[in-house]
Amino acid sequence: MIRNIAVFCASASGANPVYRASAEELGRALATRNIGVVYGGSNVGLMKTVAEAALAAKGKVIGVIPEILVDLEVAHHGISELHITSTMHTRKALIGEKADAFIALPGGFGTFEELFEVLAWHTLKLHTKPILLLNIDGFYDKLLIFLDHCVAEGMLKPKSRELLLVANTVEGALAQLVGDPA
Repeated sequence: MIRNIAVFCASASGANPVYRASAEELGRALATRNIGVVYGGSNVGLMKTVAEAALAAKGKVIGVIPEILVDLEVAHHGISELHITSTMHTRKALIGEKADAFIALPGGFGTFEELFEVLAWHTLKLHTKPILLLNIDGFYDKLLIFLDHCVAEGMLKPKSRELLLVANTVEGALAQLVGDPA
């Protein structure tokens, strides 16, 4: 049963307004299904958008942010729970502990790193939680091609590649993770 979903996404809003719209839709959709949002605890970018949308829909939002980013990313003090950790490593561990599944929206290095870390953890059998890439407006198309290239080159096992679920819409993502009709 999925009670909380970790959302990995940017501390920027991006150039395409559809990223922000999808982040809002995801936050609302999780809240209306009584699924908590676990995220990086920031009050900027897509992270803020997801959190604010979930809160506006009366959802639960758990933020986890390291001390070093509290001022830099302006920690969101208006969420349900805010956990301040000593390091990025403890942040990621706590997010992983609190989440029952993972969704990655568009983002940059931090989003990629979080996504690939939970994928690596899964291949090492450190968890068996579902991991989904929300490929909004084709944002991750080239990454998916690259992952298929990694399989073709023998650097990534097909079984490991299959761990990464992909959806192009919020409804499609939730259909895969919680069984809602798309």
